[in-house]
Amino acid sequence: MDLKLKSVILEIISWVCSSGLAFYLLLFIFLCLYCLVILVVDESSVGQSKAKCVCAFLQELNDAVKAKFIEEHPEALIETNPSFFSQFTLVVATQLVEDSMIKLDKICREANVKLIFARSYGLTGFVRVSVKEHTVIESKPDHFLDDLRLNNPWPELKSFAETIDLNVADPVAHKHTPYVIILVKMAEEWAKTHGGGLPSTRDEKKQFKELLKTGMLAVEEENYKEAIEASFKVFAPRGTSSDLQQIISDSCTEVDSNSSDFWVMVAALKEFIVNKGVGEAPLEGSIPDMTSSTELYVNLQKIYQAKAEADFLVIEQRVRNILKKIGRDPDSIPKTMIKSFCKNARKLKVCRYRPIEDEFNNPSLPQLQKYLTDEDYSMAMGFYILLRAVDRFAANYNSFPGQFDGAMDEDISRLKTTAVSLLSDLGCNGSPLTEDLINEMCRFGASELHAVAAFIGGIASQEVIKLITRQFVPISGTFIFNGIDHKSQLLAL
Repeated sequence: MDLKLKSVILEIISWVCSSGLAFYLLLFIFLCLYCLVILVVDESSVGQSKAKCVCAFLQELNDAVKAKFIEEHPEALIETNPSFFSQFTLVVATQLVEDSMIKLDKICREANVKLIFARSYGLTGFVRVSVKEHTVIESKPDHFLDDLRLNNPWPELKSFAETIDLNVADPVAHKHTPYVIILVKMAEEWAKTHGGGLPSTRDEKKQFKELLKTGMLAVEEENYKEAIEASFKVFAPRGTSSDLQQIISDSCTEVDSNSSDFWVMVAALKEFIVNKGVGEAPLEGSIPDMTSSTELYVNLQKIYQAKAEADFLVIEQRVRNILKKIGRDPDSIPKTMIKSFCKNARKLKVCRYRPIEDEFNNPSLPQLQKYLTDEDYSMAMGFYILLRAVDRFAANYNSFPGQFDGAMDEDISRLKTTAVSLLSDLGCNGSPLTEDLINEMCRFGASELHAVAAFIGGIASQEVIKLITRQFVPISGTFIFNGIDHKSQLLAL
């Protein structure tokens, strides 16, 4: 590759990284990959294997990666050498037709290999994750309530709060009392006069905020303003969320020697929450920034950290006991992993994906009909149906609709018939697709546009990172890109 071109690409990547635009970096990389053949394959490559040439140039991008290529069509590998796929941790399958997708999905599920399907077709495309089960400890949700236990403080936090007088005469000390202490004490005061209950109705919540305002000595007291803004944390339900309750109630918590580390730790968590009557997940142990004196903030931080450490030690011991009970090395799960599990216990995620064959043959009929009739989803659903219809078309006529200009009108009619037949097979009689959309699919002629392919590749690579690192939650459902309206939507079928 030309040195000047390399320099320009590196400068762009550096700028994207510094701007925090990770997705756009992925998109840029895929654009580079799609342009790679044009940029670096020269006349000496004529007559040679495209896979061989491109693999060699891709290898230059990272010497630490061992790149290999195989000169065999994916469909041939699926049919004649299914064991080939079992050597991988994750497979990304692109541009496969429906029949091959179903077969590859079965192969990868049997071998417990993660699988991502990606397809670019004219101005549309899709991405679909397929794996039996994917568990996530570090789900990193965008918005999640701080684990402060303001409505259910443990003894040490209560004792610390009791040592602080909210009616202190010193104005400096008064405006540097952390809002956590203010809310803990005011919530306790409210409960004493309301039969032990906390604000639940709209009027009660309003009254509670007014009660907080009465404690202010001056309007500029930031700590009380923070307390009022954070008062909703007092109203949050106690105990475990419905999502976490569902996880600890899962049958996989009945662990054995073949259980994953994740489910062993969940089994320990279940004992912690349910069997011992704690009722709460382990404390995370961190507190947000707030207006406070340094001394009070540090002391408060130590109390939260001490509670988190105590909860961790209980969970760790239970994990070791369970491992010993099921005949595994008690130290086989690292301490760091258990600590991360405890810190993120409230945010655990378990993702299970339907086999592709089940989705194709038995989709959720109510969801299917809803998507077809919903103005916001009808276009994405139309593309989903037509992407499947073009595969049926190709199986019947040995070419994709619109590949040959002279047969365009006939292909439009055939594709419409095929799509209506597919909808009928799925139980959606009387749900026709728009003529314009069918015409567009034929006009695409099975073309793979580099810009759309790069976008679809960027989405797929994002999901690869989630699956490999087990951080963030992979998409659930089929991701459809609508290049005509510039929209992306998830279909849960």
